Parts: sequence; structure tokens; C-alpha cells
Amino acid sequence: MAQKEAGGEQSSVKTGDSLGTKAVVGAPTSGGGVVVEVREKKGPLRAAIPTMPFPLAVICLFLNTFIPGLGTFISAFSVLCGARSELISERGVCCVFWLNVAAALIQILTAIIMVGWIMSIFWGMDMVILASCRDQGVPQDV
Repeated sequence: MAQKEAGGEQSSVKTGDSLGTKAVVGAPTSGGGVVVEVREKKGPLRAAIPTMPFPLAVICLFLNTFIPGLGTFISAFSVLCGARSELISERGVCCVFWLNVAAALIQILTAIIMVGWIMSIFWGMDMVILASCRDQGVPQDV
């Protein structure tokens, strides 16, 4: 059973083995549909994560692991020093800086109930992934 939902240029093909996969006519897939591109929709806080040099991203991950929010707070200042983010073209450097500071504060304040600590570690992992994609020349939205 295949169900198509139109969404502008993209449509969603839902089959038994690939629920929620976005597909557009182009190349064949294992489920019988056709996938051209799959993109993850990011919220403003996650889109504000800066793409830093790899060593700095690893340091921020290390700091976020042991002191929740500290690595995220440092990454906010990397935006002011020239690190790129998906959101800079839409909102500007200053807004992206404050979004990262807000994310750091959320991580620090909710670390007491473990939510902020887990969020902080995942944030650091996202920084490292973005940095490694940057070093390999892969586009940021992968």
C-alpha cells in the first residue's frame, strides 16, 4: 500500500518498510518508491549550531560532557569569530549568537534533572558531526 501526500515539490511515499520517507520521482528505492533527497527539518535552536573547526568542536563536546552547557556557551562565541551556521543568512550573526547562549542556559538550568546534560552531550555530538562534514566538504544540511 502506497500513499502519496503532495507537499509542494516533495511528496511522501509510505510503504510497509519505509514509513515517513520523503520521496520524489527520480531514482528507484528498495521499497518501490523513488527517493531524490531526504532533508531533516531543524528548529531554530538546532539550526543555530555553528560549524567550527574540528578540534574546537571536540573540545566543546568534551566540555559539554562534563560541564553541561559550557561547550555550547563557548560555541556561541565562535559564531562571533566567524564560524558559520545555517541560520546566519536568515537571522544574522547576533541572533545566532543569542540563540546559542539561550541553548547553553537551557542546558545548564535543566542539567539538574538530567535533561540538560543529555541535551548538552547531543549538542556536542552535533558540533563534531558538522565539523567533520565541513572538513570533508560535505554540505551542511546532510
